[in-house]
Order: sequence, then C-alpha cells, then structure tokens
Amino acid sequence: MKAKDLLGRRGEELAAEYLESLGMLIVERNWRCREGEIDIVALDGDALVIAEVKTRRSLAFGHPFEAVSRDKLARLHRLGSAWCRDHELRMPLRRVDVIAVLDDGVCEPTLEHLPGVG
Repeated sequence: MKAKDLLGRRGEELAAEYLESLGMLIVERNWRCREGEIDIVALDGDALVIAEVKTRRSLAFGHPFEAVSRDKLARLHRLGSAWCRDHELRMPLRRVDVIAVLDDGVCEPTLEHLPGVG
C-alpha cells in the first residue's frame, strides 16, 4: 500500500476514535457509490454525521481544511442523501463534519474538528 494511502487510513482511524470519544456511534466507514465516498458515517444523538477526514504530514501545502471546497461540501451533502436512500432511512437531522489530522510520523498527531460545515 502506498505511503499516502497508509497516512489517510491512519487519519481516518484517529478520526473515528475521536468521534467515538465524543459519544458518537460509528455506523459505517468508507461507504462508496457512483457519486463518491463517505469517509465516516456516524450518529450523534438524532443527527446523522457525514465526516470527511483530511490527513496531511505538514502544512507545507496548506491546512487540511483548505482541501475541502464548496463543491466537495455539496457532494458530501448529496452523498449523505444517497447513503440514507441506500439504507432506507429517513434522517431529517444531517450534518457534514470535517476533521483535519496532522501526522508527521514523529510527533503525536493533532486533530481539529469542524462540526456542521456548509
């Protein structure tokens, strides 16, 4: 597996552990359909959370949050609707959270969480 893929997988694992520490229930990871992929699907009380995880080794190419464009947020909202249709669920409370993980492989990784983006 490529180093980039390993980094992304580690970031998603850290993000899932973090969301669970907040009391969220992880429902699914890496769900895919024709339109794209959801990194983490979780329940936060009555709300369905579509979590996008961006992991970087450094800030050399910008903060991970900068990689989530307006178009990407719109796609994540559509993917949340597609996930609900695919699972035959009605979830009127839905939100997109973005989690940034910085992991240089030397120091302890840092994590930032933006709930309810876009």
